[in-house]
Amino acid sequence: MSEFKQTFNSSLGKKLIMALTGLFLCTFLIVHLSGNLALFKHDNGQAFNAYANFMTHFPPIRVVSYLLYLSILVHTIYAIILTVNNRKARPIGYASAPKSPVSWSSKNMGLLGSILFLFIVIHMKDFWFKYHQDDFTGKSTHVIPFKEYKTDLVTGKQISARDLPPGDYNYAVFTEGGIETMVAKDLNQTVEIAFKQWWYVAFYVIALGALSFHLLHGFQSAFHTLGWIHRKYKPIIYFIGTWFFAVIIPLGFAAMPVYYFFFG
Repeated sequence: MSEFKQTFNSSLGKKLIMALTGLFLCTFLIVHLSGNLALFKHDNGQAFNAYANFMTHFPPIRVVSYLLYLSILVHTIYAIILTVNNRKARPIGYASAPKSPVSWSSKNMGLLGSILFLFIVIHMKDFWFKYHQDDFTGKSTHVIPFKEYKTDLVTGKQISARDLPPGDYNYAVFTEGGIETMVAKDLNQTVEIAFKQWWYVAFYVIALGALSFHLLHGFQSAFHTLGWIHRKYKPIIYFIGTWFFAVIIPLGFAAMPVYYFFFG
């Protein structure tokens, strides 16, 4: 046990933990983006609100959520520790020594990580905390209103979508006479309001730019740290890290606030 503890208290151990938590967070980004694409459906937020309820109430997902929060904290804390230790151990007075080429994202992972942490805090305050506020207070705060949707099960078309007056509601889905009724918190409305503010959209786009550069270096670095890289598969890892995680994922997230600001 002491050797195990000593290993994970070492610089290499901290890098291993950062690599594992980082890859776990990369997996979360795929799931999160896939669900958030429901925002582009022209259904008055029905699909997105159903997705939000599922992600916050399905027990296995809730367990994974706690692991997610822990991973964010551990990844952040260990990043700070490693950055401080590296600066303390950095040699001084060898200006003439040749330096190996280092990418801009690699040199600025601390700055990029700081922007992302601020983004996560604001994002969770404005969406996650508001969505869960009723659970924290034990009563209906109406911070996020409820919406009722009616869908014709024969045609699959939405018949109506109306805001419900303040009251004590819970998520519910029931069918009567071939008409499906869904009552859910209207998180979609909260998103629409937030993304109508230009400064909020600008901050989101900047943060997602930081995410792009952070993943550009971080994804590939994680595989190097874990030793999961081989000459044969290195181009594939670099391709996935560059085009999927550093380009497609950030662009997918950035498209949402931009779309709502101009067309929502």
